[in-house]
Amino acid sequence: MIKCRNIAKGKGKGELIVSSEPISFLGGVNPDTGEIIDPNHELKGEIIKDKILFIPGGKGSTVGSYVIFQMKKNNTSPKAIICLNAEPIIATGAIMSDLPMVDCPEDIDALTNGVLVEVDGDEGTITVL
Repeated sequence: MIKCRNIAKGKGKGELIVSSEPISFLGGVNPDTGEIIDPNHELKGEIIKDKILFIPGGKGSTVGSYVIFQMKKNNTSPKAIICLNAEPIIATGAIMSDLPMVDCPEDIDALTNGVLVEVDGDEGTITVL
């Protein structure tokens, strides 16, 4: 079990999709499909719907929070978000959308693409399954 700081409550379980680059949800993610559409992002073309998204943090406009909220309403959002360093845009979007979110200030070696994990935003933990 990896201890983190809890940002948004709830639990989410699924397959990790990991990026070493921050994501801008406004213009970088299609809220209708959950696809990364930023042409310069390393995950371009990947679908984050129903995955556990692990990113360093967010970037861009505060409207990104509302894009996360729209994704939740569209059923295209990730099941949970892990950040190395949570910042207000992603945190606000997760809280508004009831998406579990934690941040871990260290790069965790066990958290790689395809690994199954459970994020517990209530306790602030990540469990590798």
